[in-house]
Amino acid sequence: MEKILMEDFTKFKFLSSLEYAPKGKNACFTVYEADMEENGYKSNLWLYNDDDNTYFQLTSGDKERSFIWLNDEEILFSGERNPKDQEKNNSGEINTKFYKINIKGGEAQELFKIPHHVTSIKALKDGNYIFSAVYNPYKKSLEGLSKEEREEELKNRKEDKDYEVMEEIPFWSNGAGYTNRVRSRLYKYDVKEGTAVPITTETMSVEAFQLNKNKSKVVFNATDYTNKMDFYNHVYIGDLETNSLNKITDEEARHTAPHFISDEEIILLINDMKDYGLNQNSKFYIMNTKSKESRCITPDFDNSVGSSVGSDCRYGPPKAIRFFNDKLYFLTTNGGSSFINTLDLDGNIEKLTKDNGSIDSFAVNDHKILIIGLRGQDLQEVYRLSGNEEIKITAFNKDSLKDKYIATPQHVGVDTEKGVGIDGWVLLPKDYDEKKSYPAILDIHGGPKTVYGEVYYHEMQYWANEGYFVFFCNPRGSDGKGNAFADIRGKYGTIDYEDIMKFTDVVLEKYPSIDKGRIGVTGGSYGGFMTNWIIGHTDRFKAAASQRCISNWTTMFSTSDIGYFFAMDQIGGDPWKDHDKLWWHSPLKYIENVKTPTLFIHSEEDYRCWWVEAIQMFTALKFHNVQARMCMFRGENHELSRSGKPKHRIRRLKEITEWFDKYLKNKE
Repeated sequence: MEKILMEDFTKFKFLSSLEYAPKGKNACFTVYEADMEENGYKSNLWLYNDDDNTYFQLTSGDKERSFIWLNDEEILFSGERNPKDQEKNNSGEINTKFYKINIKGGEAQELFKIPHHVTSIKALKDGNYIFSAVYNPYKKSLEGLSKEEREEELKNRKEDKDYEVMEEIPFWSNGAGYTNRVRSRLYKYDVKEGTAVPITTETMSVEAFQLNKNKSKVVFNATDYTNKMDFYNHVYIGDLETNSLNKITDEEARHTAPHFISDEEIILLINDMKDYGLNQNSKFYIMNTKSKESRCITPDFDNSVGSSVGSDCRYGPPKAIRFFNDKLYFLTTNGGSSFINTLDLDGNIEKLTKDNGSIDSFAVNDHKILIIGLRGQDLQEVYRLSGNEEIKITAFNKDSLKDKYIATPQHVGVDTEKGVGIDGWVLLPKDYDEKKSYPAILDIHGGPKTVYGEVYYHEMQYWANEGYFVFFCNPRGSDGKGNAFADIRGKYGTIDYEDIMKFTDVVLEKYPSIDKGRIGVTGGSYGGFMTNWIIGHTDRFKAAASQRCISNWTTMFSTSDIGYFFAMDQIGGDPWKDHDKLWWHSPLKYIENVKTPTLFIHSEEDYRCWWVEAIQMFTALKFHNVQARMCMFRGENHELSRSGKPKHRIRRLKEITEWFDKYLKNKE
């Protein structure tokens, strides 16, 4: 068996955005692959025919990813097929071009151009469209301007790149950059007139929208704010014929995924945050849009909706909920896997899939369901659900890891206090010989409300191929086991740390081939926080690699795009009234205890955990004469390890591996 190489992920195909045609004969999806020359990702649309189980590439522009079905034969997609379009966008002239292509053949035709950065679009019954787009009040619309006025506005936009104005919080957002007064706004687009009329106000930011059956109304959840964005939001109904807008929720709660049941009823998820805060699992409600009365139809439901199964081998946006024929289809995370379920209007839930792994996208039409998923140690493929059996359709990645050593995750269960069960796994090193001694790496997931599972994880498999034991677990705070298990508010660094250390003890006992003097620890985001916490509370790890970390809750509070409400909720206070509480949970407080050589990996544009968190730890370790190194990536954000530029992802993995090799393989 050959070794998995660091750069092997650049040969993988990543699948997403699976959508059936209206009558369900065909389905379209997006395929991404790394482009090493451009240091980015190519993307094209592919078509699946349900009648003969064939699939083929539909577009070849390498920049097509967002699409909708116009009818059973035509697809609308956005793209930049003309190099001049990219030049205009780079000069500040923002446009989104849309093309139409017939699945039976022929070239794509340019259909229309919208002078906005469109993020989502849906067709209306009259041949026009409704769309959401990035709205910036500092950028004057180019529509209707004379040539001189247009040139003046573009000149102003170019000059404004040297400045950022902050008037509200959050003033930046991970993956979106500086966002002061920037909103996701909803518009109606008239194709004949070429005009876009806003539906929502300048202060309202739309999160998701759905149309009713005859496409005369739109329902969406949005936050409407000035000065400070709160975590709660509201649901609105827009009448597209009268251009009226009506807010139908009043309570301070988190509303998500509203869908029309009829013109007078919607189904949605609500998190009232009363018992478990921000991370509380939502419940399903049916609401009357006129009386605004709502009733919970799943009072005993205690699962998170969506897939939180971690992997570094997917790309593209997920979709967790669909409404079809009076049933809601949705994903839940249970244990270390995600599954498709249905919910009828009486609140009855039925689990449709049984295989473990991760479902990353799915499409529903009549009694047919397609899945994009990670199964076992296979990379993403499309599957057709037959009963509750999955039939693999595609073979995009069948040769990606051919003849390579892929370690099978070995489950290790740990019982902690009060009978709480912790699930974890171990990967054996390549050419494992139980008579030999091996170094090991403990990998800690982010979140904290996410999970590890038994799916392919490239960095872990690479380390196993480089001669390491790799072990990982889902401590308390993780997803998949209900609210009580996930609730570690005010307890960061206590019960979660205890769970991880006990899991480590069990792994070392069960696998005596691991050299206890050559163990490293790493993790990102919450895993970075926990890595920082661990090195301040134990010397059992010989090296550490802290990624996109949190080191100081008092600074995270005021610099992160989510800090002011996340720290309040998860730690339990603010820096003025509860400084001692935030400082007690800050790894930086315990820096004088640290002896572990530590590498810090961070991105310059990570506004979720700004790189000042790594700077503080790095500076403190250097001040106390502890070996430390920091590698900062320009042009990257919090998603570096999952969707960063291919060359940057290789450099990141190289930095971490060489750091561990230095301290765990070179015996002193």
